[in-house]
Amino acid sequence: MAIKADFQLDTSGLCCPEPVMLLHNKIRDINAGEVLEVVATDPSTTRDIPKFCAFLNHDLVAQDEREQKYYYYIKKG
Repeated sequence: MAIKADFQLDTSGLCCPEPVMLLHNKIRDINAGEVLEVVATDPSTTRDIPKFCAFLNHDLVAQDEREQKYYYYIKKG
């Protein structure tokens, strides 16, 4: 995947609701238009992170699953 992330948040090993809580805190610290890469192992993030982005008007640029991890690229709205 050729998306350039400005920041990374690794939530590997954490379970719902921790990945989204950490995402909420991290996204506050970055500027609009910057891209955050989130790495997760919890399958519930495939539902929760897209809903988080839609609800708070962030752009889920891409999501991918590889090597039993989920990757999300979120552009802050």
